[in-house]
Amino acid sequence: MPVATHLHNLQGEDMARKTIDLPYQIEYLSIFDEEGNLDEDLEPDISDDLLLDMHRCMLLSRRFDERMLNMQRQGRIGTFALVQGQEASQVGSVAVLQAEDWMVPSYRETAAIAWRGRQQPVETMVKLLLYNAGFYQGSASEREEHNFPTSVPVSSQILHAVGLAYGSKYREAGEVVMVYFGDGATSEGDFHEAMNFGSVFQTPTIFVCQNNQWAISIPREEQTESKTLAQKALGYGMPGIQVDGNDLLAVYAATQEAIARARKGDGPTMIECVTYRLSLHTTADDPTRYREDEEVERWAEREPLTRIQNYLKQKELLDDKAIEKLEDEIKAQIKDAVEEFENRSEELKDQALTMFEHIYAEIPAYLQEQRDELAIELEGASSE
Repeated sequence: MPVATHLHNLQGEDMARKTIDLPYQIEYLSIFDEEGNLDEDLEPDISDDLLLDMHRCMLLSRRFDERMLNMQRQGRIGTFALVQGQEASQVGSVAVLQAEDWMVPSYRETAAIAWRGRQQPVETMVKLLLYNAGFYQGSASEREEHNFPTSVPVSSQILHAVGLAYGSKYREAGEVVMVYFGDGATSEGDFHEAMNFGSVFQTPTIFVCQNNQWAISIPREEQTESKTLAQKALGYGMPGIQVDGNDLLAVYAATQEAIARARKGDGPTMIECVTYRLSLHTTADDPTRYREDEEVERWAEREPLTRIQNYLKQKELLDDKAIEKLEDEIKAQIKDAVEEFENRSEELKDQALTMFEHIYAEIPAYLQEQRDELAIELEGASSE
């Protein structure tokens, strides 16, 4: 509904009151819902092969997430953020990017990273395991991959993405930059600064907000009074759309339109994916302390993996037997990745001291003390 905004006109000696009508309407897009209803008029044109590839990536991300959780509980890797429930928001958006485009993740983009590394799935999982085990080599990215490393500080990567997009526009490189962040990031100053800069300079940036309803233990309704997060885009003069983040088709269609705009030089778009974190915020979290089981169960009925499988079955592209075969293939790939990670992490332990080499030109005394302590500890471990 139009909202009347009253402004004071202070030009000249007279003060007049004016009314400006602004169309605060946010579009919500859903194409294939949890009941199996398909809006054929909105169904995007996606090839069968691409649909199957996206489903495979979502399934791999879910199973890999589960395996990493087991490994963390066993003390084999450190804490990490789980992606369960948000696979469609990530795969449906990142799949629209071209190889030369840039992907800028936050700390929960397992599925998006898996998609970008889908040509080498085992190596991609090995690097994720190395990163979650504390090895910086796990975040290394080849220049031609056009992926930024994982960003843990909330919303800082949004500024980086806009700067990158500005550089792309300046160089006339034709590259689009997609940046991921959560609902909590929209309350950070970095988010607003990035949105303003991106809009003013019309950078080719796709802002993908994964609204999973919880910023750790703070529910969505207690974090902001905005009726939607997508409407925050309107204040910066860019399109904002809210999509069913568990609907792979809706996410893909919205992203496809946003990227087409960016490539034409029409500037950035914000996409709010309404989804849900089905598991832990991180492995250091206990969500049973702040959310009810009934809420999780309601959202589990809308979860994205089952939904896309039902869609593919309706299109006769998938059946239970094919899913079972795919599960076996993914299980074998994850097993290979874990074994390679164990071998490589053992080799990298001796390189732990290199973490002190890329911070200061001259290492401060307190860091030198820490380095010496670690060297003694590593020497003792190797002699056992």
